[in-house]
Amino acid sequence: MTRRDGRSTAGAVRRALLAGILCIPLAACSFSMPLSPFGAAPDPITTGSIGPVSPLADAHDHEDWRRARAALAVALDPQGPGTRVGWENPETGNAGAFESTSNAYVRDDRVCRDFAADLSFAEKPRRTGNGIACRMSEADWRIDGFSMQSDAPDGR
Repeated sequence: MTRRDGRSTAGAVRRALLAGILCIPLAACSFSMPLSPFGAAPDPITTGSIGPVSPLADAHDHEDWRRARAALAVALDPQGPGTRVGWENPETGNAGAFESTSNAYVRDDRVCRDFAADLSFAEKPRRTGNGIACRMSEADWRIDGFSMQSDAPDGR
């Protein structure tokens, strides 16, 4: 069948179909679909619970732990003599000291040392404890085990 302008109707239909087929892949870029067959995973539920900042005591805040970690690194230095090193945070009133109780040794391909901790808190009784820390990098030690002893005699 031919139109008045001399073009065939079948040709017009073919062109319209071709244009539609070419637009489909481009339209797919304008929206997204979840890859999961059951839809997108829901957003995680956020709660107000946060774990302890310090592996030594729940009473430590971020600044306490930063100061304690720096003192622990100095006290556990394998090149050092095992000197007692203290830390204090005047803002919270928390303080403490660390002392190496062993020579450096290798465990799981890391340099480790046993240590003793003496911790004092602004609003809790003074406590002592023993632990093991292993070196993760030049100045970063990870506490692999720590056990708090009973209340220490108050000697502040």
